[in-house]
Amino acid sequence: MSDIIAARGVVKTYHAGEIEVHALQGIDLQIPKGQMVAVMGPSGSGKTTLLNTFSGIDDVSGGEVFIDGASIHAMSDRERTRFRASSMGFVFQSYNLLPVLTGAENVELPLLLAGWGAAKARARALEMLDMVELADQAGKRPAEMSGGQQQRITIARSLVNDPAIVWADEPTGALDSETGTHIMDLLCSLNAERAQTFVLVTHDSTVASRAGRLVRMRDGHVESDEMITADGAGR
Repeated sequence: MSDIIAARGVVKTYHAGEIEVHALQGIDLQIPKGQMVAVMGPSGSGKTTLLNTFSGIDDVSGGEVFIDGASIHAMSDRERTRFRASSMGFVFQSYNLLPVLTGAENVELPLLLAGWGAAKARARALEMLDMVELADQAGKRPAEMSGGQQQRITIARSLVNDPAIVWADEPTGALDSETGTHIMDLLCSLNAERAQTFVLVTHDSTVASRAGRLVRMRDGHVESDEMITADGAGR
């Protein structure tokens, strides 16, 4: 199984006046295609910075990140933005849906921005809504949906362009435990059925136990990296 993500010596330093914050301190990490990886750690450990630098949202201070063989930080800003749009999907705790758009319009938006025709984009959006069991919400706006429904819309949008990787930052953080379980059921089924690669940042050990691999971070370092067995235990 080939690696879809390969990070080598990744460093990220933030400057706040004369203060330096060493958010990532030489991260080496490889993730094979089709793996679901949970990244955990206390506040300030660097887990969200890892997601942002590995996905190219933030620049690195040092090191390299290869996505499917391409050095993402060697790209120009325009190339990187285009690469993210075509190869990556994002799921956020706050959903980030546009409130004035319907469910179908939110899902099809990345395709329209990528130059798809309106009819083809709408057909694909409806297909994805059906996949996440929300075909009946296609014409509703986010304010008319529950939190769980909004997150399913977000997941449909993240997958609409058939990305190589889906990055999820606290995907169940704003949901009650039952709804969060349903969202994780959906992500796990997508991972199994589509061999979709997921990188999940979470503070929730229950969510992390559903992944196949757990990376623990502390003070900008990878503290541990282990595979998860079917019963949620490390090995």
